[in-house]
Amino acid sequence: MTHAPAQAGTGPATEDGLAKPHNFGLIFAALMLTMLLGALDQTIVSTALPTIVGELNGIEHMAWITTAYILAATIGMPVYGKLGDLMGRKNIFLAGIALFLIGSVVCGLAQDMGTLVAGRALQGLGGGGLMITSQAIIADLVPPRERAKYMAPMGAVFGLSSVVGPLLGGWFTDDLSWRWAFWVNLPLGVLAFFVAAIAIKIPREAVEVTLDYLGTALMAAAVTCTVLFASWGGTQYEWSDPLVIGLGVGAIVSWALFFLAEKRATEPVIPLHLFRSPIFNVATLLAMIVIGLGMFAIVGYMPTYLQMVYGKTATESGLLLIPMVIGIMATALPSGAVMSKTGRYKTYPIVGTAIIMVVAFLMSRLEVSDPVWLVCLYVGLAGAGVGLMMQTLVLAVQNDFPTSEVGTATSANNFFREIGATLGTAVVGAVFAGRLTDQLAARLPAQAASKVGDSDSLTPALVRALPADLRATVVTSYQEALVPIFLYLMPVFAVGLVLALALKEKPLADNDDWHAQNGAAGPDGEKEKQLEPTG
Repeated sequence: MTHAPAQAGTGPATEDGLAKPHNFGLIFAALMLTMLLGALDQTIVSTALPTIVGELNGIEHMAWITTAYILAATIGMPVYGKLGDLMGRKNIFLAGIALFLIGSVVCGLAQDMGTLVAGRALQGLGGGGLMITSQAIIADLVPPRERAKYMAPMGAVFGLSSVVGPLLGGWFTDDLSWRWAFWVNLPLGVLAFFVAAIAIKIPREAVEVTLDYLGTALMAAAVTCTVLFASWGGTQYEWSDPLVIGLGVGAIVSWALFFLAEKRATEPVIPLHLFRSPIFNVATLLAMIVIGLGMFAIVGYMPTYLQMVYGKTATESGLLLIPMVIGIMATALPSGAVMSKTGRYKTYPIVGTAIIMVVAFLMSRLEVSDPVWLVCLYVGLAGAGVGLMMQTLVLAVQNDFPTSEVGTATSANNFFREIGATLGTAVVGAVFAGRLTDQLAARLPAQAASKVGDSDSLTPALVRALPADLRATVVTSYQEALVPIFLYLMPVFAVGLVLALALKEKPLADNDDWHAQNGAAGPDGEKEKQLEPTG
């Protein structure tokens, strides 16, 4: 089964030979907007959580507000990718927007935690589709060589959402209502829906769709066990708790059964032949190790570090992460333009991984007395490293598969990156929590321990309210608990550098090659079947 690139509605060839739809700018804006909405909702509720759980009387379910979204989005990614390849991406994309908007309405109207968590799951189910299908639609409309300059800003959306999300969530909560964190999606999402419905025209084949129900169910079970094991272990429950052990065992069994089911499925949701591609394997491992750990460790812990050590407010700490966005944009956009000209991409993951290794070492040397601008500089450098890698790896994967499988390959790459980020964040969090407990026990006088409390109840507001001597002790403990972890990550990033050096470079297909491969002939050299346009 193969798909021809979009032909109907295309405009005249540009100087570089690429014939894009006349309204491509409008389509691209809609795709960027929907990706931003999907990414933003992973972070926008973080600063609103205390207010939400207080108003809805559900502090015991607080973690589910975030976990429900991540779970649903991760499970949905491979499904959207596969269905887009089988059924055409336009309708799948519109369905994702619709689910996301319905979930936003449910969240905005929620009067109890159960309703809110259900709405967040609906949002996640739609949001995972927005991110995956947007990248796949670009792959349908633009050859790999030209695609690089469009994928770069799409990758920067993730960095932008990590900074803008908490800021918007805090502003809505303080000045309007936390419900606006969900209402704001409606006008933007409706606009994107109608633009996509009218503007996107992607030809597809009329095929009989065979869904992989067993594989999807086993994948959902495996992801659920994995995410809950990583999220609950060492936080809500001890690692030795029977529930956590059971989740770990369930994850291993579910993953094993899932891959066995995929081997026998007619249309597997994650085809095992993807793993026969060295480019897919290396790019996916790189995304899991370097981006999953590198970006999320910094985004996850630097805001609290700035609040604890430098006494910054939540809003100020969010603003101080803007250098990460600047760093991502400063490298992603120029590298995308150069890749479009040269068709080469291997250099960028190597340089990006090396930069993140250097940043990890520099962060491991931070002292309490260092100026805040130095932390911002390191954050900006980390963003520069991520900007060279994030969408470059997705592009390398897309370039190694025919258009008929580009959605499946893209979603699988993103899917495993999310799994890696979840596990990596959990490991870093567990190591940090253990070190902080040990540091506080070693440094605090016994009579002062009751004033500070344990590491789980330590907040920036509590630290600021402590007497100067105790505050200095707690700040030093926090510093000594966190910064050495960046040094511990160096061997992991070294493995990433080896992988980057091993990444095979397959020159990005230009306009003529892409149309020849995906429009003129099928995989056996035969002419394409007649396509049935959608929309």
